Amino acid sequence: MKTTKGRGSTSNPSGRFERLAYDDADFDVVQPDEFDDAGPARSRTEFFRDSSASIVARNESPDVGFDASINPYRGCEHGCVYCYARPTHEFLGLSAGLDFETKIFVKEKAPELLRAKLSSPSWKPTPLALSGVTDAYQPIERRLRLTRRVIEVLAEFRNPVIVVTKNHLVTRDVDLLASLSEHRAVSVYVSITTLDKELQRTMEPRTSSPERRLDAIATLVRAGIPTGVLVAPIIPALTDSEIPRILERAAGAGARYAGHVVLRLPHGVKSIFGEWLAAHYPDRKEKILSRVRALRGGRLNQARFGERMSGTGVFAEQIHDMFEVSRNRFGLATRGPVPSTAAFRRPTPTQADLFE
Repeated sequence: MKTTKGRGSTSNPSGRFERLAYDDADFDVVQPDEFDDAGPARSRTEFFRDSSASIVARNESPDVGFDASINPYRGCEHGCVYCYARPTHEFLGLSAGLDFETKIFVKEKAPELLRAKLSSPSWKPTPLALSGVTDAYQPIERRLRLTRRVIEVLAEFRNPVIVVTKNHLVTRDVDLLASLSEHRAVSVYVSITTLDKELQRTMEPRTSSPERRLDAIATLVRAGIPTGVLVAPIIPALTDSEIPRILERAAGAGARYAGHVVLRLPHGVKSIFGEWLAAHYPDRKEKILSRVRALRGGRLNQARFGERMSGTGVFAEQIHDMFEVSRNRFGLATRGPVPSTAAFRRPTPTQADLFE
């Protein structure tokens, strides 16, 4: 099967909503190609202005550890083949495949929208998850600095934030995160799926390498920022055996807590992940998919709250037990501290001017 260097998906299948379509003329391209550790891809990345009028999204899922989130970008150039967010591009008339990682929508007004939201008397301080859907530190952030400007606003208001990322670039903002840490208003999770660099480069092609992610943990911890590891997703018969070693290395880097999520394959991600297995692990494809079905009640996805993050059945229990034994062995807490809202403030105009 044909693969594209630097990309996770091997195809660009039609979305669920075939009557929807896009025209390049409808969008305003804002930046040329950009890439991170994995090097340039053979398919060009395009960036489009996103005209969203709001920036804070509310979460009603009881099995997600936050109530509100901010996503400065739609789509993600990291290209993780298993990403549960891929189907969100289908609502734009695009594909969950290559389109998701090559057509990135940029919310240029995110800092201004966030400032207006936090300034409103109706805003009740609450921890905001940064990267609730797509990674806020994906490669283009190195140039646009949009996520940094969002965190500047959060630091100005001392509104708590939970950061999740696969990119070493998070260390660039250690100054802002450390200032929030002084008010117990931040928690960071660095996501590590595998320590196998070759697997990482094909499965998560534009993310930072495993060693760089471990270095990010160490850098954040040295700055006094509460930092943990998120082993996600755990892929049965492919990465589950790495759980003990990942937790050992993360604890050695200074991580204080650890969480995990078992692979789920919603909507079109099923076929995209299956094609990737056929291209890179044809001898293991059926075993892996069979194990996923065993975790998901005979299907490749189970969307029920309380089950979708962990799965069910014997194999789910084995994964959970392995994780818990390893977590306890290496002295990692079950979850990070809940960022505090106690220091929240609405700065006076004079205070706000200091951040200009």
